[in-house]
Amino acid sequence: MRIAILSRNPNLYSTRRLKEAGEAQGHQVDIIDTLHCYMDITSSRPTVRYHGEELPHYDAVIPRIGASVTFYGTAVARQFEMMGTFNVNESVAISRSRDKLRSMQLLSRKGVGMPRTGFASKPDNIKDLIKNVGGAPVVIKLLEGTQGIGVVLADTAKAAESIIEAFMGLKANILVQEFIKEAGGADIRCLVIGDRVVAAMKRQGAEGEFRSNLHRGGSAEVVKLSKAERETAINAAKIMGLNFCGVDLLRSESGPMVMEVNSSPGLEGIETATGKDLAGMVFDFIDKKIKSKKMTNKTRGQG
Repeated sequence: MRIAILSRNPNLYSTRRLKEAGEAQGHQVDIIDTLHCYMDITSSRPTVRYHGEELPHYDAVIPRIGASVTFYGTAVARQFEMMGTFNVNESVAISRSRDKLRSMQLLSRKGVGMPRTGFASKPDNIKDLIKNVGGAPVVIKLLEGTQGIGVVLADTAKAAESIIEAFMGLKANILVQEFIKEAGGADIRCLVIGDRVVAAMKRQGAEGEFRSNLHRGGSAEVVKLSKAERETAINAAKIMGLNFCGVDLLRSESGPMVMEVNSSPGLEGIETATGKDLAGMVFDFIDKKIKSKKMTNKTRGQG
């Protein structure tokens, strides 16, 4: 098969590993810089052009779209969908998961466990906003933040008020969230491919750090999931409509709580921790989906 990876940097570990894994399985894998794509949008024959030439037909596309280029990246992914290319994560699912507020509202509606969360633009009563999520300490997050940037723990109600007022003064969109103390500065990253969790690791924050992101000095180790944790991760991915994603969970006294669903999960930390060929599993999934699609089309043709 001929498969495209939409990525701005061919040297990133995840992009490189996906290309290596695909080629090891005999596929032709091209890395395409998303922002250098431009589209011919017509009703009869939509195309994607790249460096002055029309791109060939791809059997599948793997979008690795950074948060800063979500709008344009999803437009490119959508164009491939219009051309009949199988997209591992459809554009609408990526957009859904990137909007933190929307994704949390969708998960909440389906009864998925998560920390109590408040959202406001100009609350008349900041004290009540804090009280409504259980009171201090609270976690305050920028909606547009990634890799732990823009996430602050406020230990007291007074500190929380000051931080919220400061963010609002900058006209930033924020979430105010219950702090799950029993998690102990750790979370669990579940990697979901298709309809199953293929790997999981526990990420522990550095000493004195409540954020567990590996980019912030956290450590990772293999973890055994409970049935509830596994089911929660699979359900969260399904609600978002993602076939390949990272679901971040917290272990709380009331069960697993979803923190985030990531549509472009990094592979380096979790492959290193688990020793699994997770990039190869992505291509196993693609192969299965393409074969299933061909069988369906063949059956329809015979009918």
